[in-house]
Order: sequence, then C-alpha cells, then structure tokens
Amino acid sequence: MVSSRFASCSPLKVYSTPAADARRISIVTDSINSGSLYGGVGTAMIIAALLAESMNARLRIITRTEPSKPGNLQHVLGTYGIALQDDVEFVFAPFSNNYHEFDFFYGEIFITTSWWTTAATMASIPHDSIIYLLQEDERMFYSYGDDHLHCSTVLKSTGIRFVINTRLLFDHFTAEGFTNIVENGIWFEPAFPSEVFYPRADKNRSKRTLIFYARPYNLRNLFYFGLDLLETAVSRGIIDLEKWDILFVGKDIPKVIIGGTISPEIRENLAWAEYAELIGRVDLGLCLMYTPHPSYPPLDLAASGAVVVTNRFGNKRDLASYSANIVCEELCSESMLEALEAGIHLAMDETTRSSNHANSGLGRNWRSSTAGIIQALSRKP
Repeated sequence: MVSSRFASCSPLKVYSTPAADARRISIVTDSINSGSLYGGVGTAMIIAALLAESMNARLRIITRTEPSKPGNLQHVLGTYGIALQDDVEFVFAPFSNNYHEFDFFYGEIFITTSWWTTAATMASIPHDSIIYLLQEDERMFYSYGDDHLHCSTVLKSTGIRFVINTRLLFDHFTAEGFTNIVENGIWFEPAFPSEVFYPRADKNRSKRTLIFYARPYNLRNLFYFGLDLLETAVSRGIIDLEKWDILFVGKDIPKVIIGGTISPEIRENLAWAEYAELIGRVDLGLCLMYTPHPSYPPLDLAASGAVVVTNRFGNKRDLASYSANIVCEELCSESMLEALEAGIHLAMDETTRSSNHANSGLGRNWRSSTAGIIQALSRKP
C-alpha cells in the first residue's frame, strides 16, 4: 500500500556498466512534453545542456510519466541558441513498470528536478553523483502530512549537492535551518535573453491587455484569491473593461465571467516561442505565488516590458532588484487592490515603464548567469 501511494518515489531500475570514455549528464524528470516545459523543467534542460557542453559530456533525458518528445528539447535549446555537439539520448523509465531498465556508470552525473525524482534516484544511484535542482520550497506543495514529511526528509539529505534557483530561495532555506543546503548548495539567477523576451509593438490595438496567471490546481498560485481581486477591481472601477482586455494564461482554466459581462480569453499549453510572443504584447500581469520563490511569470513579463503585480511572502519582500516594473505587496485584498491600481497607472505611464525596463537587473544571458554554477558543478565531487 505504501509503495503504491508513493509510486513516484519508486527506485530507478538501473544496471551498472563500465565507465565510458565520454562523461554523461542525465536529467531525471516527470516529462518534457507540452504542459511541462515552462519554468523549472525548461531551466533544468538549459542547465544540463550547458553543463554537458562545459564537460564535453553527452546528455540523457530520463522521464517517468510519459515518453519524451525530442522536438521539445530541441525547441527550448534552439530558442536560447544552445546547440549540443552529440545526439541526446531519451529514456522512458515509468515508475509503474519494473522492466524499463537503463544503464549507468560510476562518475555519471544525475540532475534531479523534484523531491520525488530525487528520492527515486537516491534509491539507485551513488549519492555523490546526484545534483538536486531545487526551484521552490517543495514542502509548500502540501498540507502537513505524509507528503510534506517525505519531501522534508529528502530536502534534508546530506550526501547530495543542491543547485538553488535564485538567491531569495537560497536565503529562505538558510533561514529555515537547512545547513545541508548551505554547505552543499549553490544558487544562480535565471536569465531572460532579450532576443526572446522583449516588448512587441502593437500600434493597432485599441485596448490594453492584462493577463492573470491562472492555475487552479496549483494551489500556491491562489487562483480564487486572484479571481476575487479581479472581480473587486472591476466593480470598483480600478479596471475599466472599456480600456482593458483580460486574458487568463496557465493550465486547467475554467471559463469564468468577470464584472458580470466578460469571459476572459483563455490560453493554455503554449509552445515556448508562442508564450514569449504573447507576453511581449502584455501591459500588466497579475501573478500570485504563495511561496518564497519569485516564480517565472513575473520575471518573464518584466523582461518582456510589462508591469507585474505580485505578492510578498517570507523574505520575498521587494523584487525591484529584478525590475522596478514589479509591484510587490502584502497578501491581503486591500493591499493587493492598491498594488493593482498602482500597476495600472505604471503600465499606462509609457515613459517610466520603458525606463524601468531598460534599467532592469534581470540577467539576459544563460551562459553568464550560470557560469559560476557550471564551473562549480564541472569539478568532480
């Protein structure tokens, strides 16, 4: 019963082979298909590819919930101008099947992408070969219970290395007493290349565009709180529907009515290039994240020239170091409504908005932003 409940943690089925002449980097993740590409999984592919490039190593993608579509990897890497010299190997290792074995050799590096892929890998692979790419305090995915406990146990592991997405998140784990992460971890800031994330001019439009990052089944994105904010903002005249179009972007989004009159357009499962094209035409984003990480959508939007309204949490107090176009406020209705009103005024102030975008602190090159961690990870543990 226990193994069935935590099937995603079931050990990788592997067999040992003699060390190969060329080194190898293996990513372990659930999927690299359409609904999984944004944010964390895309970052894992980029970092693994750059590490493979630095180490003159081959790259292997191991997925656990569905077979890979190789074109998705090519699409992400191609979007950022990353080209691998060797062919990439793809392995499907479902946790529900005992017959999908694959090889590994001593000295191979495994990059895991969640606490459950880390648990599965730790059960089969030498711990000093594992790098846990940690992009959120994953305990916050759960209420207190078995999942939270299992996650906490993995986060406290002492025999593996950690790569933490953003200094904010690293400082959060430091404050939470994760000495293992402090001692065996390193952090990086993500990059938003200007050839991908930039404002797209649309001189023919008659209305401004506001997007809401909507993921009802990812509870940390506070879908219903956000809906209530939008409804209240419309009823109070903060959002004038004669001047603003509202667009919902995310996953598993239901149809809703805002202000009793309009049903926001819904956009889901966009390809990476389609997503970048869309957000380059946005004026204002409402992106909520009830965790310490800034999350990618606010940074994507700010890098693309939009103004963003988001919330504070823990040590996430002010994101102006990324961009002055990010308005960050306390997570209560009145404070967030004030932030939304301020965001609307800033979005319509083209001079200030453009100046803030031009002077943002966002990294614009993945090789530069990850140079420190790639150098550190390239050394043998």
